[in-house]
Amino acid sequence: MMFYENKDNLSKNTLDLKRALDSLEEELGAIDVYNQRADVCTDENLKKILIHNANEEKEHSAMLIEWLRQNDDDFAKELKKYLFKGKKDISEIEKNSI
Repeated sequence: MMFYENKDNLSKNTLDLKRALDSLEEELGAIDVYNQRADVCTDENLKKILIHNANEEKEHSAMLIEWLRQNDDDFAKELKKYLFKGKKDISEIEKNSI
């Protein structure tokens, strides 16, 4: 865990948010690794396992995002604004909310 400020000066809430954000970053990185490996894999059984593993990491990512939503009001506001809006141009959502 990399800190930009003295860890001893950070609140419990900030430290928990950091744990969640660091964990989310790790889960997303794992998804990328599994996707790349599956993409070039020549053995179909191994490919299925790698895709399964990537999907497990997506589940973990979703759990962390939900925790962030429950524990960071500003994050929750942004998720509400952008998620589950259908197949819209995402940049248009921002323009319409200004």
